[in-house]
Amino acid sequence: MERILCIVIGYVFGLFQTGYIYGRLNHVDIRDFGSGNAGTTNTMRVLGKKAGIITYFGDSLKAVFAIVLIYFIFRNTTDNMFILKMYTGLGVILGHNFPFYMKFRGGKGIAATSGVILGLGDWRLVLLAFFTFVIVTVVSKYVSLGSLCMAAGFFVEFVIFAVLKMLPLSGNSIVEGIVLAFIISALAFIKHHANIQRLLNGTERKIGQSKNKKGGE
Repeated sequence: MERILCIVIGYVFGLFQTGYIYGRLNHVDIRDFGSGNAGTTNTMRVLGKKAGIITYFGDSLKAVFAIVLIYFIFRNTTDNMFILKMYTGLGVILGHNFPFYMKFRGGKGIAATSGVILGLGDWRLVLLAFFTFVIVTVVSKYVSLGSLCMAAGFFVEFVIFAVLKMLPLSGNSIVEGIVLAFIISALAFIKHHANIQRLLNGTERKIGQSKNKKGGE
């Protein structure tokens, strides 16, 4: 029951679509422009850097706030806080990616995923995710590739840390945590299926590339 409640609470927080709301305040439906995505990258390309920064922090911090709320709700009643945080994070990503009031057309969950990683409270996971995204994005000039490598890297790092007992997991919770980490990472790849195809075809838009070229986040 605790796990279900965490997913539900996370989903509700995930419904706060920063890019969509920011666009509506400026009389724009962000989904009608650019790539049609309601996330950070498309918001930045359509509405500018300020909008992109606001969108990123809004979408990432909602995951942190949801996890903090779960901590205060269950801190005295559970020994599986780390697992509950992961269920909450999964709920946030699902709410962000598939908001019911937007006909399930949300973002791609990368900012929300970064917020989940931050909310888990393990500085090693945070730093590895941050540097993976930055290095891959800077070198390749592809935001989508940096995002996918961050998601994949998070899963690999999580498995290694869990197996080596470097995370607050034990017994069956190790397997449960690994499964949740896989789902969180897999959601990023599912939502980026079009980007993956463009990367393979060489048609994905790079950072700073002309808007005349279709594709991108």
